[in-house]
Amino acid sequence: MQEKTNVMRILDKAKIPYSEYTYDGGALSGVEVANVLKKDERQVFKTLVTVSKTLKNYVFMIPVAEELDLKKAAFAVGEKSLSMLKSKDLLPVTGYVHGGCSPIGMKKPFPTTIDESARSLENIVFSGGKIGYQVELKVSDLQKIVPLRFADILSEHIS
Repeated sequence: MQEKTNVMRILDKAKIPYSEYTYDGGALSGVEVANVLKKDERQVFKTLVTVSKTLKNYVFMIPVAEELDLKKAAFAVGEKSLSMLKSKDLLPVTGYVHGGCSPIGMKKPFPTTIDESARSLENIVFSGGKIGYQVELKVSDLQKIVPLRFADILSEHIS
């Protein structure tokens, strides 16, 4: 029996079905995690934490191969501008370390926005709250625990 993370305990308590995955190798990039789990990169999401000029925090979930457009993200949450939360501030603000940050079970609930591409997916995979742990569940089930809003928050790819 592998270790239960806080995220898994929260899902269990809420009686929300999920699949759990573990992998070795430490803090891999999100794309590497998708490859190790043999999942489509568009289905595996990373959790990013930003901060506004007024020091409010916002959480964004985007596919692992994509980049967050900070202007679109700010617009989505009604802020003039946002910057990424510094790595050293992640643990004190969220309770999670870089590479193990999950939208579920943060120290405080923060406004959470997920890229609109998630609307077309039945399930998404994201951090289980610890490096090496991922969970997969329905977007609609995630919404039962984390109030999500959908928005176009991805950087445009110039090819």
